[in-house]
Amino acid sequence: MGTIAAIADLLHLKRRILVFTGAGISTESGIPDFRGPGGVWTKVDPADFTIDRYMSSVETRRRSWKMRTETGAIWADPNDGHRAITDLWQTGRMVGCVTQNIDGLHQKAGLPDDSVVELHGNAHMTICTGCRDRTPTGPVLARVIAGEEDPDCPACGGILKADVVFFGELLPDRATERAFEMATEADAIIAVGSTLSVFPAAHVPLQAMRSGAPLVIVNVGPTEMDELASVRLEAAAGTALPALIAALG
Repeated sequence: MGTIAAIADLLHLKRRILVFTGAGISTESGIPDFRGPGGVWTKVDPADFTIDRYMSSVETRRRSWKMRTETGAIWADPNDGHRAITDLWQTGRMVGCVTQNIDGLHQKAGLPDDSVVELHGNAHMTICTGCRDRTPTGPVLARVIAGEEDPDCPACGGILKADVVFFGELLPDRATERAFEMATEADAIIAVGSTLSVFPAAHVPLQAMRSGAPLVIVNVGPTEMDELASVRLEAAAGTALPALIAALG
Protein backbone atom coordinates (compact mmCIF):
# COMPACT_ATOMS: atom_id res chain seq x y z
CA MET A 1 0.00 0.00 0.00
CA GLY A 2 1.21 3.48 -0.83
CA THR A 3 0.68 6.94 0.58
CA ILE A 4 -0.29 10.36 -0.73
CA ALA A 5 3.33 11.44 -0.27
CA ALA A 6 4.57 8.50 -2.36
CA ILE A 7 2.16 9.33 -5.18
CA ALA A 8 3.07 13.01 -5.07
CA ASP A 9 6.77 12.12 -5.21
CA LEU A 10 6.16 9.90 -8.26
CA LEU A 11 4.10 12.52 -10.08
CA HIS A 12 5.82 15.77 -9.16
CA LEU A 13 7.70 16.07 -12.48
CA LYS A 14 4.90 14.66 -14.65
CA ARG A 15 3.17 17.05 -17.04
CA ARG A 16 0.93 14.79 -19.15
CA ILE A 17 -1.05 12.84 -16.55
CA LEU A 18 -3.96 10.72 -17.73
CA VAL A 19 -6.77 10.10 -15.24
CA PHE A 20 -8.78 6.91 -15.78
CA THR A 21 -11.97 6.62 -13.74
CA GLY A 22 -14.50 3.92 -12.96
CA ALA A 23 -17.74 3.60 -11.02
CA GLY A 24 -15.99 3.86 -7.65
CA ILE A 25 -15.42 7.59 -8.03
CA SER A 26 -19.16 8.20 -8.31
CA THR A 27 -20.36 6.12 -5.36
CA GLU A 28 -19.75 9.16 -3.14
CA SER A 29 -22.29 10.99 -5.31
CA GLY A 30 -24.89 8.34 -4.48
CA ILE A 31 -24.53 6.33 -7.69
CA PRO A 32 -24.06 2.60 -6.97
CA ASP A 33 -21.13 0.78 -8.52
CA PHE A 34 -21.51 -2.54 -10.32
CA ARG A 35 -19.30 -5.12 -8.66
CA GLY A 36 -19.02 -3.94 -5.08
CA PRO A 37 -21.12 -5.04 -2.10
CA GLY A 38 -24.64 -3.82 -2.80
CA GLY A 39 -23.63 -2.95 -6.37
CA VAL A 40 -25.93 -3.05 -9.38
CA TRP A 41 -25.09 -6.66 -10.27
CA THR A 42 -26.26 -7.84 -6.84
CA LYS A 43 -29.74 -6.47 -7.57
CA VAL A 44 -30.37 -6.96 -11.28
CA ASP A 45 -29.61 -9.56 -13.91
CA PRO A 46 -26.60 -8.41 -15.98
CA ALA A 47 -28.25 -10.09 -18.97
CA ASP A 48 -30.82 -7.27 -18.91
CA PHE A 49 -27.98 -5.04 -20.08
CA THR A 50 -27.32 -7.00 -23.27
CA ILE A 51 -28.42 -5.19 -26.39
CA ASP A 52 -30.16 -8.29 -27.76
CA ARG A 53 -32.40 -8.72 -24.73
CA TYR A 54 -33.10 -4.99 -24.55
CA MET A 55 -34.20 -4.86 -28.17
CA SER A 56 -36.30 -8.03 -28.06
CA SER A 57 -38.02 -7.68 -24.68
CA VAL A 58 -40.54 -5.00 -23.77
CA GLU A 59 -40.35 -6.09 -20.14
CA THR A 60 -36.56 -5.63 -20.13
CA ARG A 61 -36.95 -2.11 -21.49
CA ARG A 62 -39.57 -1.32 -18.85
CA ARG A 63 -37.22 -2.46 -16.09
CA SER A 64 -34.35 -0.51 -17.62
CA TRP A 65 -36.25 2.77 -17.76
CA LYS A 66 -37.70 2.25 -14.27
CA MET A 67 -34.20 1.67 -12.90
CA ARG A 68 -32.96 4.90 -14.51
CA THR A 69 -35.70 6.88 -12.79
CA GLU A 70 -34.91 5.25 -9.44
CA THR A 71 -31.11 5.55 -9.41
CA GLY A 72 -31.23 9.27 -10.14
CA ALA A 73 -27.84 9.11 -11.85
CA ILE A 74 -28.50 11.95 -14.27
CA TRP A 75 -29.53 14.23 -11.40
CA ALA A 76 -26.50 13.43 -9.20
CA ASP A 77 -23.93 16.04 -8.27
CA PRO A 78 -20.14 15.69 -8.53
CA ASN A 79 -18.18 15.03 -5.35
CA ASP A 80 -14.78 16.11 -4.07
CA GLY A 81 -13.05 13.44 -6.16
CA HIS A 82 -14.48 14.83 -9.40
CA ARG A 83 -13.66 18.38 -8.34
CA ALA A 84 -10.07 17.43 -7.50
CA ILE A 85 -9.58 16.06 -11.01
CA THR A 86 -10.82 19.39 -12.37
CA ASP A 87 -8.31 21.13 -10.10
CA LEU A 88 -5.54 18.96 -11.55
CA TRP A 89 -6.67 19.79 -15.08
CA GLN A 90 -6.51 23.48 -14.28
CA THR A 91 -2.85 23.16 -13.34
CA GLY A 92 -2.12 22.23 -16.96
CA ARG A 93 -0.63 18.86 -15.97
CA MET A 94 -3.28 16.56 -17.42
CA VAL A 95 -3.54 15.14 -20.92
CA GLY A 96 -7.17 14.29 -20.22
CA CYS A 97 -9.61 12.00 -18.45
CA VAL A 98 -10.82 8.66 -19.80
CA THR A 99 -13.86 7.37 -17.96
CA GLN A 100 -15.90 4.19 -17.92
CA ASN A 101 -18.70 6.14 -16.29
CA ILE A 102 -21.88 7.30 -18.02
CA ASP A 103 -22.98 9.88 -15.44
CA GLY A 104 -21.42 13.04 -16.88
CA LEU A 105 -20.12 14.10 -13.47
CA HIS A 106 -16.66 15.04 -14.72
CA GLN A 107 -18.22 17.66 -16.96
CA LYS A 108 -20.55 18.82 -14.19
CA ALA A 109 -17.45 19.29 -12.04
CA GLY A 110 -15.94 21.58 -14.65
CA LEU A 111 -13.81 19.44 -16.96
CA PRO A 112 -14.14 20.69 -20.55
CA ASP A 113 -16.03 18.35 -22.86
CA ASP A 114 -13.01 17.85 -25.11
CA SER A 115 -10.85 16.73 -22.17
CA VAL A 116 -13.19 13.84 -21.25
CA VAL A 117 -13.44 10.58 -23.17
CA GLU A 118 -16.56 8.59 -22.26
CA LEU A 119 -15.84 5.05 -23.38
CA HIS A 120 -19.26 3.72 -22.41
CA GLY A 121 -21.38 6.67 -23.52
CA ASN A 122 -23.41 9.20 -21.55
CA ALA A 123 -26.75 8.49 -19.88
CA HIS A 124 -27.74 12.15 -20.19
CA MET A 125 -28.55 11.47 -23.84
CA THR A 126 -31.02 9.02 -25.37
CA ILE A 127 -30.85 7.64 -28.90
CA CYS A 128 -33.46 6.09 -31.16
CA THR A 129 -32.32 2.68 -32.38
CA GLY A 130 -34.30 3.26 -35.57
CA CYS A 131 -33.77 6.77 -36.94
CA ARG A 132 -30.72 7.47 -34.67
CA ASP A 133 -32.20 10.74 -33.42
CA ARG A 134 -30.55 11.86 -30.17
CA THR A 135 -32.40 13.71 -27.44
CA PRO A 136 -31.76 14.62 -23.77
CA THR A 137 -32.71 11.84 -21.38
CA GLY A 138 -34.42 14.10 -18.82
CA PRO A 139 -37.63 14.54 -20.83
CA VAL A 140 -37.70 10.82 -21.63
CA LEU A 141 -37.50 9.97 -17.93
CA ALA A 142 -40.28 12.50 -17.30
CA ARG A 143 -42.44 10.49 -19.71
CA VAL A 144 -41.61 7.31 -17.77
CA ILE A 145 -42.47 8.95 -14.45
CA ALA A 146 -45.75 10.12 -16.02
CA GLY A 147 -46.66 6.53 -16.87
CA GLU A 148 -45.03 5.57 -20.19
CA GLU A 149 -43.24 2.37 -19.24
CA ASP A 150 -41.48 1.90 -22.59
CA PRO A 151 -41.34 5.33 -24.27
CA ASP A 152 -40.87 5.31 -28.03
CA CYS A 153 -39.24 7.76 -30.41
CA PRO A 154 -41.47 10.81 -31.08
CA ALA A 155 -39.96 11.11 -34.56
CA CYS A 156 -40.35 7.56 -35.90
CA GLY A 157 -41.87 5.37 -33.18
CA GLY A 158 -38.67 3.37 -32.82
CA ILE A 159 -37.18 1.89 -29.66
CA LEU A 160 -35.36 4.37 -27.44
CA LYS A 161 -32.31 3.52 -25.33
CA ALA A 162 -29.96 5.55 -23.20
CA ASP A 163 -26.97 6.47 -25.36
CA VAL A 164 -24.67 4.12 -23.46
CA VAL A 165 -22.85 0.94 -24.41
CA PHE A 166 -24.79 -2.22 -23.61
CA PHE A 167 -23.16 -5.66 -23.46
CA GLY A 168 -22.87 -6.86 -27.02
CA GLU A 169 -22.26 -3.39 -28.45
CA LEU A 170 -18.90 -2.03 -29.59
CA LEU A 171 -17.28 0.95 -27.92
CA PRO A 172 -17.68 4.17 -29.92
CA ASP A 173 -14.90 4.38 -32.51
CA ARG A 174 -13.91 8.00 -31.96
CA ALA A 175 -13.93 7.70 -28.16
CA THR A 176 -11.78 4.58 -28.31
CA GLU A 177 -9.34 6.21 -30.73
CA ARG A 178 -9.02 9.33 -28.59
CA ALA A 179 -8.56 7.29 -25.39
CA PHE A 180 -5.62 5.42 -26.88
CA GLU A 181 -4.14 8.66 -28.22
CA MET A 182 -4.23 10.06 -24.68
CA ALA A 183 -2.77 6.84 -23.25
CA THR A 184 0.12 6.92 -25.70
CA GLU A 185 0.81 10.58 -24.91
CA ALA A 186 0.60 10.20 -21.12
CA ASP A 187 3.67 10.29 -18.92
CA ALA A 188 1.71 8.90 -15.93
CA ILE A 189 -1.72 7.42 -15.34
CA ILE A 190 -3.91 7.57 -12.25
CA ALA A 191 -6.68 4.95 -12.16
CA VAL A 192 -9.45 5.94 -9.75
CA GLY A 193 -12.41 3.88 -8.61
CA SER A 194 -12.00 1.07 -11.12
CA THR A 195 -11.37 -2.62 -10.65
CA LEU A 196 -9.49 -2.46 -13.98
CA SER A 197 -11.19 -5.68 -14.99
CA VAL A 198 -13.59 -4.54 -17.73
CA PHE A 199 -12.19 -4.89 -21.22
CA PRO A 200 -11.67 -3.36 -23.71
CA ALA A 201 -11.69 -0.24 -21.51
CA ALA A 202 -8.93 -1.64 -19.27
CA HIS A 203 -6.61 -1.76 -22.28
CA VAL A 204 -6.24 2.02 -21.89
CA PRO A 205 -4.08 1.94 -18.72
CA LEU A 206 -2.15 -0.98 -20.20
CA GLN A 207 -1.41 1.11 -23.29
CA ALA A 208 -0.18 3.98 -21.12
CA MET A 209 2.17 1.61 -19.30
CA ARG A 210 3.43 0.20 -22.59
CA SER A 211 4.31 3.79 -23.50
CA GLY A 212 6.35 4.08 -20.32
CA ALA A 213 3.85 5.73 -17.97
CA PRO A 214 3.84 4.57 -14.33
CA LEU A 215 0.46 3.44 -12.99
CA VAL A 216 -1.03 4.86 -9.79
CA ILE A 217 -4.16 3.16 -8.45
CA VAL A 218 -6.57 4.84 -6.02
CA ASN A 219 -9.37 2.45 -5.12
CA VAL A 220 -11.35 0.89 -2.31
CA GLY A 221 -10.69 -2.83 -2.68
CA PRO A 222 -8.35 -4.81 -4.92
CA THR A 223 -8.01 -4.39 -8.67
CA GLU A 224 -6.84 -6.66 -11.46
CA MET A 225 -3.72 -4.52 -11.97
CA ASP A 226 -2.48 -4.07 -8.40
CA GLU A 227 0.72 -5.94 -9.16
CA LEU A 228 1.45 -3.62 -12.09
CA ALA A 229 1.04 -0.41 -10.12
CA SER A 230 3.97 1.76 -9.09
CA VAL A 231 1.85 2.97 -6.17
CA ARG A 232 -1.48 1.68 -4.94
CA LEU A 233 -3.54 3.65 -2.42
CA GLU A 234 -6.48 2.08 -0.60
CA ALA A 235 -8.74 5.10 -0.22
CA ALA A 236 -11.94 6.73 -1.41
CA ALA A 237 -11.50 9.20 -4.24
CA GLY A 238 -13.24 12.05 -2.43
CA THR A 239 -10.68 11.87 0.37
CA ALA A 240 -7.53 10.88 -1.51
CA LEU A 241 -7.65 13.07 -4.60
CA PRO A 242 -8.02 16.48 -2.90
CA ALA A 243 -5.13 15.54 -0.61
CA LEU A 244 -3.05 14.46 -3.61
CA ILE A 245 -3.70 17.69 -5.53
CA ALA A 246 -2.75 19.70 -2.45
CA ALA A 247 0.47 17.67 -2.10
CA LEU A 248 1.30 18.31 -5.77
CA GLY A 249 0.93 22.03 -5.20
